[in-house]
Amino acid sequence: MEAKAEDATERALRNAEQHLSDRDFNRFRKLIFDLAGITLSEHKRALVYSRLAKRLRANGLDNYSDYYELVSKAAPDSQEIVDFINAITTNKTSFFRESHHFDYLRDEVFPEYLQQSKNGLRRTLRIWSAGCSAGQEPYTLAMTIREFFGMNSNIDTNILATDIDTNVLQRARQGVYNSEQIEDVPDYLLRKYFLKGKGEKKGLAKVSADLQSLIHFERLNLFDETWPMKDQLDIIFCRNVIIYFNRDTQRKLITRMTGKLKPGGYLMLGHSESLHGYDSGLEHVRKNVYRYKG
Repeated sequence: MEAKAEDATERALRNAEQHLSDRDFNRFRKLIFDLAGITLSEHKRALVYSRLAKRLRANGLDNYSDYYELVSKAAPDSQEIVDFINAITTNKTSFFRESHHFDYLRDEVFPEYLQQSKNGLRRTLRIWSAGCSAGQEPYTLAMTIREFFGMNSNIDTNILATDIDTNVLQRARQGVYNSEQIEDVPDYLLRKYFLKGKGEKKGLAKVSADLQSLIHFERLNLFDETWPMKDQLDIIFCRNVIIYFNRDTQRKLITRMTGKLKPGGYLMLGHSESLHGYDSGLEHVRKNVYRYKG
């Protein structure tokens, strides 16, 4: 009997997935925009019904209308809201993705900071990795910092890494990656900053405790009323994030981020993102690299 009941549930779910109404699709689009500022195009219909099918199963529901009623009435800080956002958001990243940004830090920005520290003008380095996904970006930043400044730098360094998705943040905190995920890390850095798994952990590699000590991972919805950083920032990485927002939302977010930068601080955007047409107080200095004029 249980098997038959389970089969009936699966059939109902498959039917629901194929009959996501225009009304429900548009209601989910508005809800994710209201909660996270994410704009879903008409082409994301298949993504919505496939991703939310898991939430229907988890809640024992067999149609999207009932799930919308459930999640739309949930408290803003409830687990179901978190799970809903986790289901919709896309997380794609890799180590040394868009490597020209890390080259620019090594060749142009960090030498300037090192000279400032020698002149007594710099004591801290504060970086924010916004939309850090499973951690590859902040760990790449940590490796770039260690390789340039070494272990004994007198600059106090801290990387704040945030994401709206609690699932990827948990993986980021663990810092464990498979062989495919670390294939873009040069061998000499793998030997230096990763511990290879043995036995049942063979094929996995864990980030060193030293790199992890530079990073604080925290859940953050970019549209929260308050952000956790107390100090002004030297560098913000917000790459391949604003492409999910409409133009007005992008403008508001960039303005708010600029307000968190020190004069002379840097904002790094993704390869398909641009501030063309924005009056942001940021000057374009390199491909997808902007500096706050202050």
